[in-house]
Amino acid sequence: MSFRSISSFLLLALAVAARAQTVPSAEPSSSVVLDPVVITSKLDQSREAIVPSLGATSYLVTSQQIESVAQGANAPFNQILLRIPGVAADSAPSGGVHVRGEHANLQYRIDDVLLPEGISGFGGELDPRFIDNLQLVTGALPAQYGFRTAGVVDIHTRSGVLAEGDEVSLSGGSHDTINPSFATGGSTGSASYFVTGSFDHNGLGIENPTRDPNALHDTTNQWKLFAHVSRLLDPNSRLCVMLSASGNDFEVPNTPGLAAGTSPDGNPWVPGTFDSAQLDENQRERNYYGIVTYQKSAVDLNYQLSVFGRESEVHFRPDTAGDLFFNGVASDVARRLRSAGVQLDGSYDTGGGHTVRGGASVLAEWVSSDATTTVFPVDADGNPIGPSFALANRDRLQGSFSNVYLQDEWKVTSTVTLNYGARFDVFSSSFDHEHQLSPRVGLIYQPTESTTLHAGYARYFTPPAVENVPGSTVAQFDDTSNASALNQDDPVRAERSHYFDVGVSHKLAPGLQVGVDAYYKRATNQLDDGLFGQTLILSSFNYARGKVYGVELTGSYTRGGFSAYANLARSQAQGKEWNSAQFLFDPADLAYVQTHWISLDHDQTLSGSAGASYRWKQGRWSTLLFTDVIYGSGLRNDATAPDGSTIPNGASVPSYATLNLGVVRSLKTAQGEWQARVDVINVADKSYELRDGSGVGVNAAQYGARRGVFGSVGYKF
Repeated sequence: MSFRSISSFLLLALAVAARAQTVPSAEPSSSVVLDPVVITSKLDQSREAIVPSLGATSYLVTSQQIESVAQGANAPFNQILLRIPGVAADSAPSGGVHVRGEHANLQYRIDDVLLPEGISGFGGELDPRFIDNLQLVTGALPAQYGFRTAGVVDIHTRSGVLAEGDEVSLSGGSHDTINPSFATGGSTGSASYFVTGSFDHNGLGIENPTRDPNALHDTTNQWKLFAHVSRLLDPNSRLCVMLSASGNDFEVPNTPGLAAGTSPDGNPWVPGTFDSAQLDENQRERNYYGIVTYQKSAVDLNYQLSVFGRESEVHFRPDTAGDLFFNGVASDVARRLRSAGVQLDGSYDTGGGHTVRGGASVLAEWVSSDATTTVFPVDADGNPIGPSFALANRDRLQGSFSNVYLQDEWKVTSTVTLNYGARFDVFSSSFDHEHQLSPRVGLIYQPTESTTLHAGYARYFTPPAVENVPGSTVAQFDDTSNASALNQDDPVRAERSHYFDVGVSHKLAPGLQVGVDAYYKRATNQLDDGLFGQTLILSSFNYARGKVYGVELTGSYTRGGFSAYANLARSQAQGKEWNSAQFLFDPADLAYVQTHWISLDHDQTLSGSAGASYRWKQGRWSTLLFTDVIYGSGLRNDATAPDGSTIPNGASVPSYATLNLGVVRSLKTAQGEWQARVDVINVADKSYELRDGSGVGVNAAQYGARRGVFGSVGYKF
């Protein structure tokens, strides 16, 4: 039985077993009687003391704030992140986001345990329903954070102790959306559980490649299951198990009116033979992971030991005849990633103002890629000279990531804290072997109760994602319609960088806080990813040099039932000289980038978000009104130079701003609580581009969602 089958079975078993545990037993219990609420809170605080974000920039989002986001817990996970400073939207099946001008390079953790990466990322896998709160930690990170360093999304889960009871809800609305969900949680003795699941069907799974309000051939079905089980072993230790399973099925949307080329039999295309609106490309994604964690808290010593495993797979199925008509090539690609690892983190208060922290982790990954590519034989000018035929290819890659770190939090005075240390990383794979010692230092200065300043430096070592490294199959396609104009294929390398960050936050008045943060990164072998060809699977490559810098402005105000926030970020990300996977690129673009700095394709000069909400209660009734807006100055596209040549990523698509509104009405009864909500997305029905189809590693135009009206009804009991 595979890991994914075991995961699915255990999730269902946990949901049934959890409900059974709430039935009183006639037999006397011999378990230790504990106060789970008090002890859980104590252990949560101890866990946070093990890996604090000292000297870094941290933004917190609570479950109450998630409720004030358009669609609330029904929103895609990336929509939660877009309300955080420095986060820019992109297009992807799983909801792409960029933090501080980086492509991907995000690390996800649940209850401070690293989640191994999946092929399609975590955007479509994580469910806001199981979030108690999340933090985005970015900037100059302390030594415990490595591997992915643009930001750390640290999710703290809801637990059965604090989420007693059951919830069911049904949502629906525009774009043929229907979204049922459930959650159940509780505790018995020293054990607690929380299980949630959802299903989402809609007609806008991937961003529309046209301006039309409704996309052609864009239906998606997505399901998610998550379970968290915890048992207190004694007042100072506990064992936690987390299991997750999810699946996404996407139709790839079509663009009508495309010009066709050659039919599959190698003859010229006859007008009317094939309509691009009838293409039938699809992508299937499946993700499973499991985590087992033991936590121990003593007076001065705290530690957490975790083991984890993951399986992720993606299968892109082309419309073979149609893709040959319009692209001259049809690729059926299946990738599978399996990973397993162990992580240990600990802290020790030595007294005298010093707290020493250290840890280690090991992660191993195995990637398999099976592709069948149907192509035409071509002549020296690239013209088809015969019927199509298929070429098969199988790639097997492996990679391992290991590290150790040690650091000291030194409270120099009552207002000054210095956190300094280092980590040593080793990356070994089928295509690369590298290591690095990375010093880290962060300073926190709090001259008054209202003002906090921080500054930090971090040396980063960022290995490529093994699952995104393109296979070395360049020569296989010589003399075919899939031949590359270049045969150079240097291996993808780990990125090495120096990162500086400085910021200040100040409370201007009760409930009113403002902040500013600036950063600068200088990189060697700057990593980037792109979509090359027709599949929705990323491929990695390097720039020999890279630089990323910017500034973030934040403000928030809370008083009574009213709260508001506003964020604005300016960022610039550039690279020069592609020095790996060169076969992916156009020769003219490659020559230009060898001698010119260009903007990275995901670079967006300005990103912003703002919102306000008001909640009031009237007896058993409560009402929440909210509104928010997302702004972007536009991702990059190609520009045309005066001489007619192309400047890669030399311009940007137009700026946009989308306004959202919502209302939530709740009624408490003796049996439970009813909740109804209405959300309006993109109130002005603005048509805006995320991508226009040009740019490095951009394979299609994509537009943001047009106006959508959604309603939901839920019941907690």
